[in-house]
Amino acid sequence: MQIFIRTILFALLVFLVEFYFLRKFRKSFEIIFKKTANIKIRKAIKIFVSIINIYPAFLILDWVLAEITDAPVFIPQNIFFDWIILFPFWIFILIAIQCNLLFLIIDFINILSISIRKRFKEKYYSAEAAIILILIVSFGIYVPARVIYDYNTIQIRSVDYEKKNLPAQLNNFCIVLISDIHADRYTNAARLQKFINGVNSTNPDIVLIGGDMISSSSEYIDTAAKYLGMIKSKFGIYSCVGDHDNWAYRNDSQKSLEEIESVLKKHNIFMIDDGNKALNINGASVEITFITNTYVEHITNSILDKLTSDTTNFGLKILISHQPKQNIVDKAVKANYDLIFAGHTHGGQITFLFPFKNLTPTMLETKYIRGNFNFGKTLMIVTRGLGMSLIPMRYNSTPEITVINISK
Repeated sequence: MQIFIRTILFALLVFLVEFYFLRKFRKSFEIIFKKTANIKIRKAIKIFVSIINIYPAFLILDWVLAEITDAPVFIPQNIFFDWIILFPFWIFILIAIQCNLLFLIIDFINILSISIRKRFKEKYYSAEAAIILILIVSFGIYVPARVIYDYNTIQIRSVDYEKKNLPAQLNNFCIVLISDIHADRYTNAARLQKFINGVNSTNPDIVLIGGDMISSSSEYIDTAAKYLGMIKSKFGIYSCVGDHDNWAYRNDSQKSLEEIESVLKKHNIFMIDDGNKALNINGASVEITFITNTYVEHITNSILDKLTSDTTNFGLKILISHQPKQNIVDKAVKANYDLIFAGHTHGGQITFLFPFKNLTPTMLETKYIRGNFNFGKTLMIVTRGLGMSLIPMRYNSTPEITVINISK
């Protein structure tokens, strides 16, 4: 039943986005280009809608059949499907939503300026139509350009963390935080190699991973482990558990997690499921707490209390969890952790430009979307990660490698 509800909601959302956008476009086009026959533009829109919606129609049919037959969802795995059907749909939807958000502002201004509209009716509507068409053309260029940029670019973001009583052995200690690798047909070998080269260029002392090695298929477990195994880290590579690490096999999260942990271990990468790891760094002690808090399994308060209750005077205390949940943050701050690391959000994988505050669906889940957050002496860092989920693209969220420089 849930799949049918989701299908209806998805279809309704797509319809509303397209209807509002195309209605604004058609009316504005007809106002500016008065000589163009209305019938021609309306016919062109109908043809465009029929073509662009091949993908959602296919997807809805696929979901329904998968639910009825209990078969896996089938998505063609070839470049022609991607470039002719899948990518054009999502690019158009991103353009439409981005423009619609700004159209809403125009509609709000219209409500407030009724008297002006009545006095200068023709000039007002001509100016409004021109602004709408300029926005459509501008974002028709910007959105695909930004998607391409965010796919091909990897930023290295440096963060400085100072601690007053830091042991001398940890001065200039370099931690690299990465997350959400999402190895799949889009985050392929070439993209992974570029990412790993970036990590190695920072000469990390230790590398911590915020989970999500794959997107949803077991065939990419070896690929993710192979490339992550190329990382050169003086004191090891460790990871917490991510949501997608449970989804390599449909309806068998335990098998998925066990296989990922096993394959990673062969490449000297250790995925720790609710545990503490004490490291000796040239005589200084570092404790790292790995919290499993995902859609599949939420950590209980009792386990969280147990893992964070160690009162040993460590030179550095770090907590890493895939999802940046408030209860975990509160517990870590209370337990005097120096650093909290998280991923999961992809930095707001799809982020729309909007006056005063950019908007992303990720805001519905957490306020900790990307960057640094200070809680007294505790610093939390949420990294943007590398890969993608749900939609095979990023928009205004460039992948990043986060380098934390520790100093006294």
